[in-house]
Parts: sequence; structure tokens; C-alpha cells
Amino acid sequence: MSVETVDTLVVGGGQAGLAMSEHLGKRGVSHLVLERSRIAESWRTARWDSLVANGPAWHDRFPGLTFDDVDPDGFASKDRLVQYFEAYAQQINSPIRCGVEVKSVEPKADGGFRVETSEGVIEANNVVAATGPFQRPIIPAVVPESAGIHQIHSNHYRNPAQLPEGAVLVVGAGSSGAQIADELLRSGRQVYLAVGPHERPPRAYRGKDFCWWLGVLGHWDATTRGPGMEHVTISVSGARGGHTVDFREFASRGMMLLGRTQGFADGVMTVAPDLVDNLDKGDANYLSVLDEADAYIAAKGLDLPEEPEARKVTPDSICITDPILSLNLAEAGITSIVWATGYAVDFSWLKLDALDDKGRPVHDKGVTSVPGLYFLGLPWLTRRASPFIWGVWHDADYLAGHIAGRSQA
Repeated sequence: MSVETVDTLVVGGGQAGLAMSEHLGKRGVSHLVLERSRIAESWRTARWDSLVANGPAWHDRFPGLTFDDVDPDGFASKDRLVQYFEAYAQQINSPIRCGVEVKSVEPKADGGFRVETSEGVIEANNVVAATGPFQRPIIPAVVPESAGIHQIHSNHYRNPAQLPEGAVLVVGAGSSGAQIADELLRSGRQVYLAVGPHERPPRAYRGKDFCWWLGVLGHWDATTRGPGMEHVTISVSGARGGHTVDFREFASRGMMLLGRTQGFADGVMTVAPDLVDNLDKGDANYLSVLDEADAYIAAKGLDLPEEPEARKVTPDSICITDPILSLNLAEAGITSIVWATGYAVDFSWLKLDALDDKGRPVHDKGVTSVPGLYFLGLPWLTRRASPFIWGVWHDADYLAGHIAGRSQA
């Protein structure tokens, strides 16, 4: 059987893989992109029906292509994003091959890599793992199947009609958990939302979207989180034209807020007494962005409209002043749990010394200690912006330069 050879193999045909392909192509580096399903498959099949981008169209895109049918300050739907990435692949003439799964990557004795795929063996001088961070949904082993509760991860949630009748517990208050909980509440469901530590930026302030503010304030270029903030999630929404996520406002509409879920026994969920602290810290984060924005406006002498109403606080409801610490699911009428608890990476196909003892990539700005092996699309790869569409584009530029330099050495 013949073996295909290529200089650089890119694994993954989503935003990271396409960005990598563009920059390799610009540098004249021969490469091939393998995608086990279709371009932007996660946007097609691992997102709920009503999802839109959380950043405006002027921001959530690559520099080389705009959304010609979406207002720059509007939010592209998930289906429109799929179309966008398909069009981009054509625009850059990406050598992408869909429907091919990479099963393993092993080192060759004489350098480079032997890659086993569902369609044969490929040998490559360089391999870029561009599969992103959303690989293995995390569902904590808290509520056993024997409890009779319908449980799904947020990547399998599609719409309220998908869930059995009854109240719903949503665990996780990042963008996904907050948006799903709000959608369920608006559909008429009784919703319980477990709120952990989070960042809660304003959707917009004084006429500028939060994406613009995080840019001019230098937040996107931050290379590390503050102490103790490594696992804090961000909660923001582009739904219904975009709005600031406000958990207290959710509660004012009847949503029951909880702290972090801790355990489950005999039909009862135990809850940490941290709801008020989590909400207060989220509010502090929100107000800190407003303070920084005001200071920036003053320092730069910008003429932007005042927005004093942005600092108004929604009054606390009973579920906040007297937090729930024990939740009997049957008594609450809860028939479903949506676990918006994030993902773990899965690089088990990399048979190389490039992972730590927990299976996480070991790298420096995407460059590993294994010559020719790179990672792209991971959170905080180089900075806060790394996993986002435009952020991964810039990271890909950096890695493509590294690869081109290696190929020319």
C-alpha cells in the first residue's frame, strides 16, 4: 500500500484548521487539512437551535471575509457561521479533505510523523493539532441514571421541546448555561440554575460592544488570568439582538438560582453556600469593566454618551437572600438536568510525549518540545483571545511562521 506524504498535516477543519491553512498557504508551505466530519462540524451538530455568535459580526470573523448579510453590530446564527467557514475554505483554496479521521500520530525513527487515518497512512514532517478545546463533554458523575432524571450535556441540547415536561435544572452559568436557562424560562419552564464563579462583562457600554472594550483595554491580549481565576468562565449573550447577562434579572422573572452543586443522594442535590459570593464577584467584574471604560474615555477625551443606568442593580429575590442549600428534585418537579459544565480535551490519538499526566498539551505558545508538533485553538494558547475566531487567526499566523522557518532550515 502506498503512503501519502505531505510537509504539514493539519488535524481539524474548524476555525483553527482553516486559519492554519490560510497562513501556511500564504507562506508556500505544502499542507493538507483533515476533518473527520464536515467543515465546522461542531457548529452544525453540537450547538442548540437558536444559538448565535456571542460577538458582533464585525468582530467574530477572519480579517479576509466579512458577513455581507449580517449587520456589523448584529450576531450571526450558527448556520450562517457554518456558511461563513465553508465560503472561507473556498476563498483561500484550502486543501481540506473531509470525512477522514486521524486515528493515531506516531514519531518516525528518521524524524517526522506517521499518521494513521481512516483512509490510510500519511507521513508528515509537521503536524498541527487544530481540533480545539471542545472535544469531550464533561458530565459530572453526580446524579446516577437510576435516579430517573433525564440528563444531557449542553452540546446535545437543541430546544425546550426536546426535554420531558417538568422543571429543568441547568448546571453551569457560563454563556451556554445562561443562554439555555433563559431560553427554557422564556418557554414557560420552571428553571433552576446553578451559578458558579464567572465573569460577567456588559454586552455593550456607552455605545461600544464589550468586544471593543476588551480590545482597547488590553484584556484580549492578557497572557494569564489573575490568581485563582484559571477556571472562571465568561457569561455573555448575543441572543435576541444581544444583551448583558444578569442573573439577578433572571431571578426577578422566576428563575431559581443556586450555588454550585456538590453532591446527590436519596433524590436530594446538595448545594454549596456560595451563590451570593459568586453573584457579588460577577457584579464586581461587570463594574470593573465599566470603571476601566470610563477611565479610558476620560484619558482619551472620547465623546461617548453617558450611561448611568448601566450601574443600576436588579433587586435581590428570595432565592438570593435565602439561598437554597438542599434541593429535592422530585419535590421541585425537576425531570431534566442540562449539564453546561464544559469540555475536556482528548488527544489520546497523539502517541507522542507532548501531554502531561492529565492528558493536557504541554507547549509554549502552541510549540511543543516534539520537533514539528504544534497545538492551535486552545484557550490561553498565547493570550485570552486565542480560542476565538479572530484570535486563533493570529495564533495561526505565528505558528505558520515557525513551521515555515523549520521547513527552510
